[in-house]
Amino acid sequence: MLVIEKETKKVGYKSFLGKRETEEAIHFIKSYFSDKLAKELHLFKTTAPLFVRVGTGINDDLNGVESPVSFTVKSDSRSSAVIVHSLAKWKRMALARYGCKPGEGIYTDMRAIRADEELDPIHSLYVDQWDWERVLTKEERSIEFLKMIVRKIYRSIKSVEREVERLYPHIISMLPDDIHFIHSEELESMYPGLSPKEREHEICKKHGAVFIIGIGGSLPIGGMPHDGRASDYDDWSTQTYKGFKGLNGDILVWNPVLSIAFELSSMGIRVDKDALEYQLKICGHEDRKKLLFHSMLFSDELPLSIGGGIGQSRLCMYLLRKAHIGEVQASVWPERMIEDCASKNIWLL
Repeated sequence: MLVIEKETKKVGYKSFLGKRETEEAIHFIKSYFSDKLAKELHLFKTTAPLFVRVGTGINDDLNGVESPVSFTVKSDSRSSAVIVHSLAKWKRMALARYGCKPGEGIYTDMRAIRADEELDPIHSLYVDQWDWERVLTKEERSIEFLKMIVRKIYRSIKSVEREVERLYPHIISMLPDDIHFIHSEELESMYPGLSPKEREHEICKKHGAVFIIGIGGSLPIGGMPHDGRASDYDDWSTQTYKGFKGLNGDILVWNPVLSIAFELSSMGIRVDKDALEYQLKICGHEDRKKLLFHSMLFSDELPLSIGGGIGQSRLCMYLLRKAHIGEVQASVWPERMIEDCASKNIWLL
């Protein structure tokens, strides 16, 4: 059903829902899923910043190369601030501020601008996701605990998919009952001649829903990570399970409209002091130790935690069987892309 050149050559796309019906469905999905997620993970909702001060170490650099949108604050001696990329570190500080105990956590509606994003049917300048974070104990820093949390999130996704089918019977549920777990090293050994994205394609096409564990560390065959991760929030370097490293990962599903593996969430158990020390060193980021977030972690002022982000527009796009993320969010697109989409019945907001 998709038509965008970079993804597929198929034609004849037609949305299941009209424009107004789409907006109503987006509102339902966001309300239902956030309530379900909060109950599954024992989270309460908080407000969150759109921007933070420069030089605190709170903003995330994602793959380490993205430049945040910045501006000066006239009323604060023209100090510098940046639009957040994600709230991974801010949330952990918030857990301490709210006095959350193990098993308790927060979630928020995160909004961001990623100006360096390569625009295509699934990537936008505008980012909207449910950012969540939950306190855990030292004993819970394990692959098995990570899997338990992933299953709870997947159960929430399955639940909202069933509700969408109930409201719109022509949109048929298709997620498998269970999510499949695989480590990035296992995946590389299965498909050593493929790129990481091609591996994701093959494994998602086979299983329908997959959680790939261990993203950020170098893989043994190709010598490169499955995908990039910042050095200072997810723990991707700890030896934990059957000789494999990494306490983080991505939730991906098979997208039938685009015929691709489709990422819905990036998440993981966060660094403790040892993991932070090691990852800063191997990434050449030891100069960050004196920043606010990092010094708080080294001083035991922050709790151990697990957290992640779940794409709001991504989830709506998937559940409503949309061909372009611009059908479920308002953003800025190249004129050529707008015209190409319109010629193929894809109407961007």
